Amino acid sequence: MPRPCKRRRVCAMPGCRRFSPTKTLGEGSVALSIDEFETVRLIDYESLDQVECAERMDVARTTVQAIHSRALAKVAAALVEGRELVIGGGDFFVCDKSEQQGCGRHACCRSSLQRGDAPCGQRGSIMRIAVPYDEGKIFQHFGHAQAFKVYEVEDGKVVSSRLATPDGAEHCAMVGVLADGGVDALICGGIGPGAVNALTASGMRLYAGVSGSCDEAVERLLAGTLEYGTSANCDHHEG
Repeated sequence: MPRPCKRRRVCAMPGCRRFSPTKTLGEGSVALSIDEFETVRLIDYESLDQVECAERMDVARTTVQAIHSRALAKVAAALVEGRELVIGGGDFFVCDKSEQQGCGRHACCRSSLQRGDAPCGQRGSIMRIAVPYDEGKIFQHFGHAQAFKVYEVEDGKVVSSRLATPDGAEHCAMVGVLADGGVDALICGGIGPGAVNALTASGMRLYAGVSGSCDEAVERLLAGTLEYGTSANCDHHEG
């Protein structure tokens, strides 16, 4: 059984998660994960070295080196090939500014959010979580979902929620609808392999094989007790 990937600590969600050229030259988008974005922010924007970046993200220096190299290659591909860059997904958790979990002796950029002097685009950052919805429960067939409940999360807490309909979109097309709505994570029951591939390409994080209350599942995700997984595949609704 493969060893689970250690989640990387990030200071805050990106304020803007989609960049598109005025004239798109290449086909498809480039997906940059949240932890990849964080290495670019810390190393290239804040001018930290790899050791300092690794300490901030609570991972090994070699891990940061690999993530950063991958991130720069993706950014370069988006720029050179004229493709859209979409930021989302990845194995990460958001720092809560505590001494135990947070940046410790470092000056955490999230502290500046409270003072109103956060870097451009980071103030009031929102994370969005979508769940196939059926009378308060998680609808178990992603491809047949008639509605999604979309939760907006700020500082680790749900600040609002709403119901959204896919407007006739089917199967993998739903992934595009969710991505265009700025959704960062999807909690669902059964999901086909085609939709899983589309989610991976969009950079959206997937929590599959989940049942029960939509609200409770989101609370478990925010508490860090909802396992990441893509193995709950069902193929009866995939072509």
